[in-house]
Amino acid sequence: MFFNKKVDKILTLYLPLTMMLSFTVFPLYWTINTAFKPEGEIVKRPLQYLPASPTIDNFVNAWTNIGFATFFKNSLIIGIATVITVLICSTLSGYALARYKFKGKRSFMLMLLCTQFIPRSMMIIPLFIIFKNLGLISNPLSLIITYTAIEIPFTTILMSGFISNVPKELEEAAMIDGCSKLQSLRYVVLPLLMPGIVATAVFTFIYTWNEFLIALMLTNQQSKFTLPVGLSSMLGEFNVNYGALAAGSVIALIPAVVLFAYAQKHLVNGMGGAVKG
Repeated sequence: MFFNKKVDKILTLYLPLTMMLSFTVFPLYWTINTAFKPEGEIVKRPLQYLPASPTIDNFVNAWTNIGFATFFKNSLIIGIATVITVLICSTLSGYALARYKFKGKRSFMLMLLCTQFIPRSMMIIPLFIIFKNLGLISNPLSLIITYTAIEIPFTTILMSGFISNVPKELEEAAMIDGCSKLQSLRYVVLPLLMPGIVATAVFTFIYTWNEFLIALMLTNQQSKFTLPVGLSSMLGEFNVNYGALAAGSVIALIPAVVLFAYAQKHLVNGMGGAVKG
C-alpha cells in the first residue's frame, strides 16, 4: 500500500513537475549557454552543453556594435514613463471606484474589463494612422501613450481592489484633523498602498519591457528601437548571429529578473490584497 502511494505520488506530482520545470528552464539555460560560447562553438557538432572556452565577446558585440545600449535606454525610458503615468491615473481612478458610489459604476468597471478582450493586433492600423498624422512615428511618446491607454483599465481595477482594503475610518480621522481629501489620500492611503503600487508598477513595467508588436509597427528607425524590436532586427534573411542574439536576450532578461527579485515580497502581498479587495 505504501509503495503504491509513493509510485502514485511520483507519477502524478513529481514527474509532471519535473517535466514542466525542464520545459521551462532548458530554453533559458540554452540561451545563457549560447551567449557565453564563441561563434565557432555554437555551430560545432556534436553539441556542447557547456562552453569549452567561455567568453563575453557576444555581450560586448551586442552592447556596443549592434546597439543594445541604445535599445536598452529606449526601453527603460518608455517603461519608466509609462509606469509613472499609469500609477498616477490608475491610483486616482481606482480611488474613485473604491470610495464613491455613482450610477453606472458596475457598467463602467465591466467596460474597463472588456477593453482587455480586444486583440492588440486590431489596434495597429488605427494607431499607426493616428500617430502618423500627429508626426509621432518612431517617437517614444507614441509608445508611452499607447501603453498607458492599454494598461490603465486593468490597473485601475487592481488599484480599486487595493484601496478597498484600506479602512475609510483612517481617512475620516485624517480629515477631522484638518486634512483635505487629496491630503488624506497622499499621507494616509498611499503609504498603506505600497504593496499594491509595487505590484501595479511591476505588472506595467514588465508589459512595456516585453511588448513587441506595437513597438515594431510604430518605430522604423533603428535608433528608436526597443529591446524586443532590436532582437528581432538581428534575424537576417541569410545569416543570424546566434551568439549576439543570445547575449541580447540575456541582457533583456536581467532587468525583469532583478525587478521581480527585489519586489517579490511586495508583489505577493499586493496581489493578495487585490484578490481580497
